[in-house]
Amino acid sequence: MIAIVGLGNPGKNYETTIHNLGYLAIDHFAKKYGLNFSKSKYMGKVAEGVIDGQKVVLLKPETFMNLSGKSVEACINMLKLDPSQILVVVDDIDLDFGELRVRAKGSAGTHNGLRDIVQRIGQDFNRLRIGAGRPDGMDLASYVLGNMSKEKLETLSSVFEKTDRIIKYFVDNQKVEGIDVNKI
Repeated sequence: MIAIVGLGNPGKNYETTIHNLGYLAIDHFAKKYGLNFSKSKYMGKVAEGVIDGQKVVLLKPETFMNLSGKSVEACINMLKLDPSQILVVVDDIDLDFGELRVRAKGSAGTHNGLRDIVQRIGQDFNRLRIGAGRPDGMDLASYVLGNMSKEKLETLSSVFEKTDRIIKYFVDNQKVEGIDVNKI
């Protein structure tokens, strides 16, 4: 069993914000594989299923971004998962919009949601970072919590096709090492 966690903020007001790129990416993946977020568990919305013989749990924490670790910790404790058995999908302002990066472990960088997860379960979990870009002359909080432009939203369909392939690679291999995000 593995878990894929998409970080974001719950509620209609946040649906199309930069900070919800993780939610949006796993929503796209869930739709592609016929999984529905129909349960509430682990302080989040959950979709469960089997993909190519692998039991998969998709989690969208509803603890709000800065407390994402509470939900992730509850999930791995209840499912008895090792942190290496999870993939966290998250926005990253240090990458250009739509750029992707994968890592098997590491620091939280500047991301408060990742920081909370690292504090609760350590650094040894997989991450898929989706570039959010840096705001020009705008407060960072206003940028990540503001709605994306129509142009950015239109760009996301091709970005999410790539994130689907990366997540599927993780499902198949239970690791992100070896993924070339430019060729996937």
